[in-house]
Amino acid sequence: MTGRPIVSTHRLQLEPDFTLDDAVAQVDHLATLGVSHLYLSPVLQASAGSKHGYDVIDHTTVAEGLGGDEAFARLVAAAHEAGLGVVVDVVPNHMTTPTPLSLNRPLWSVLREGRGSAYAAWFDIDWDAQGGRILMPVLGAPLEEVLDAGEITVGEHEGAPVVRYYDHVFPLAAGSDTGAPLRELLEAQHYRLASWTIADDELNYRRFFDVTSLIAVRVEEPEVFDATHRLLVDGIRSGAIDGLRIDHPDGLADPEGYLERLADMTGGAWVVVEKILEGDEQLPESWRTAGTTGYDALLRVGGLFVDPDGASPLDELSAELLGEHQDLEAIITESKRWVVEVMLATEVSRLMRLVARARPDLEQAAAREVVEAMLVGMDRYRVYIRPGVPARPADAAELESTVARGARPGVDLPPAVVEAVIDLALGQASPVDAAAQDEFVVRFQQTCGPAMAKAIEDTAYYRYVRLVGLNEVGGDPTRVGVSASSFHAFAQGLLARSPRTMTTLSTHDTKRAEDVRARLAVLAERPAAWAEWLVEARRLAAGLRSAELDVLTEYFLWQTAVGAWPISEERLQAYALKAIRESKLFTRWTEPNTAYESAVESFVAGLVSTPEIVRHLESWVESTAPETRAAVLGQKLVQLTMPGVPDVYQGTDLVDLSLVDPDNRRLVDYDERRRRLSRLDAGVAPVDLHDEKLLVTAAALRTRREWSECFVGPGAVYQPLEPTSPYAVAFGRGTGDGIDVVTVVTRLASRLRDGGGFGDSTLTLPDGPWTDVLSQRTVQGGVVRLATLVGDPDGLPVALLVRVGDEV
Repeated sequence: MTGRPIVSTHRLQLEPDFTLDDAVAQVDHLATLGVSHLYLSPVLQASAGSKHGYDVIDHTTVAEGLGGDEAFARLVAAAHEAGLGVVVDVVPNHMTTPTPLSLNRPLWSVLREGRGSAYAAWFDIDWDAQGGRILMPVLGAPLEEVLDAGEITVGEHEGAPVVRYYDHVFPLAAGSDTGAPLRELLEAQHYRLASWTIADDELNYRRFFDVTSLIAVRVEEPEVFDATHRLLVDGIRSGAIDGLRIDHPDGLADPEGYLERLADMTGGAWVVVEKILEGDEQLPESWRTAGTTGYDALLRVGGLFVDPDGASPLDELSAELLGEHQDLEAIITESKRWVVEVMLATEVSRLMRLVARARPDLEQAAAREVVEAMLVGMDRYRVYIRPGVPARPADAAELESTVARGARPGVDLPPAVVEAVIDLALGQASPVDAAAQDEFVVRFQQTCGPAMAKAIEDTAYYRYVRLVGLNEVGGDPTRVGVSASSFHAFAQGLLARSPRTMTTLSTHDTKRAEDVRARLAVLAERPAAWAEWLVEARRLAAGLRSAELDVLTEYFLWQTAVGAWPISEERLQAYALKAIRESKLFTRWTEPNTAYESAVESFVAGLVSTPEIVRHLESWVESTAPETRAAVLGQKLVQLTMPGVPDVYQGTDLVDLSLVDPDNRRLVDYDERRRRLSRLDAGVAPVDLHDEKLLVTAAALRTRREWSECFVGPGAVYQPLEPTSPYAVAFGRGTGDGIDVVTVVTRLASRLRDGGGFGDSTLTLPDGPWTDVLSQRTVQGGVVRLATLVGDPDGLPVALLVRVGDEV
């Protein structure tokens, strides 16, 4: 199980319109592009027609809709023939509750046989909460109303008697009297049918965040792990698969134990985890993983191209528009409190049942206040405490500080209750029921992630509007800009701790594609011009603005429009609807405000169709094109040459102006990319920014592939270089013998232009001749003028230098 060295990856989003055989057709092109591995979205059998693959129903086979096991084998063979390997996305945390439910055989068995099922250990169900039954909240109205309307019937499915509700079918327990009145028949089952509206209050199985249709799987049980991972582990052992990306490890009961078992089963294969690190948080050193999927790198790389001096004027602009200065911390706290008290009420109730068992002496109302305060006050996605193992000092400190941050203003929580609940979460109390304490330790941690994600990424980041391009997964909108020295320190830390971690600029979960963020970064460079442009934009749109439309949403949409322009009305309407429902200020998914949504819809329709507004949008995009170009090319080259294993998300080798999913999962025109790359390889000069980005991407990937030891080898080094201009960032890559590759990029191009360009600013290169593989220009080492490297108005604002004799 040696596998192919993973030097770089290209993410492919598989779905019925882009199957494994469609991927086969792109193998030669991706090999020519320069990646070392195909990185596949989940391949196991998901719901029919699934556009993403995270709704798994069967772990024993590759999805039929993607082509099945045979198509997967064809893709592996084609990849290997082209010299590529394969990485696969893994979904260990949950399965889906499909329609019909019989498609999920383990769950069907549990619904039919209850606790007596051979699969009872598979799913994370709190049987006691519903009297030994599983709540199934699928009805459109309360059960009595549905029964009175005759919407539930008894029928047959796959040769066995079932209960039917429209397209839903439910098995009947052995011995059920199908001739009994329906109410009595349903009472005799191992499940309880109920209205969808009570899921947040009464659901008794753990779910993925607030998605009731995704039921948690208990992979901490060895037999469940083995059954759900056998196909993928066999793929690693056979050499068909070289690495794994683990979806949502924070949802697992024991992430460390999961990674230990996975490493043991795969012989230590390359594994990265979808983990969001807050601030300076690091992965636990004991985890057997190569690192994260790269949100930590995304934050730093993008930050290099954001001007910190723009923070104050942009803050003043948003305050002038809104009539108040936004406080992100307060917005997050308010959002988390709502999520914890409403959206995750059933999860909190489950925690309280454990508190009652472990410490029956505690007053439940006060204890619930403490638990909720801890969830609100967490400043990371979770801590990692294993029952029976002393908490790490950092985790203990985090839990001890949560109550102070998350308590309601003016509410005095009883100190004894606070101490008792914190001790339970740390696993160091003296409980009446030790098993209940152990379970509380685990479940509290599993609840922290949904509280963070739904409150921050899916609520607060749709409300905070100073510079929406910073409102990203794993981002920190209060941190405007990253200095070169901070970036270098981060990169050196990656090389020391996680040299084979994944890096990224775009994923299927990012709120905006990398080039949308690059465009929006320009607002921080030109805040005065942006304010003037916005005044005129709002004047032009005065006739579109109804009384129901709030200024926060309007400002959010103006930024979205300039970031993604040109954009179709269909795409922008879909995004606007998602944004306003996620913000939850005036409308929500579960309680739509039709008048408000109609006002937003009318505004969007006018924005994309009014000629004066269209010209105004185009004027901003055109006037900021030089700054955007520098950021688009600069962040791409930095990400592809910094420490780690870079992923190129599908389509982002050209300029990608996609928004949040499902917009960023649209089909990619690979034929266009193939034609463009062929022209570039034939020596034709780039004709637009698409070509330039493709040129940078291919050159960097090929350089990595040719000189992989400089990037992911055991002796790889990263050496910061120090240009004399603050508007350039440079670093060298090589081995212990010296530097062989140098990256140079332009940053904050507007500020650079205002200052007259690079002038006499220089960069000192290691001695010897160097060739820029982008321009084919050769320079001598030593002191070199930046204008020579990246300042030519007819050239690129970036350079990738290799030693002469070493060029690819």
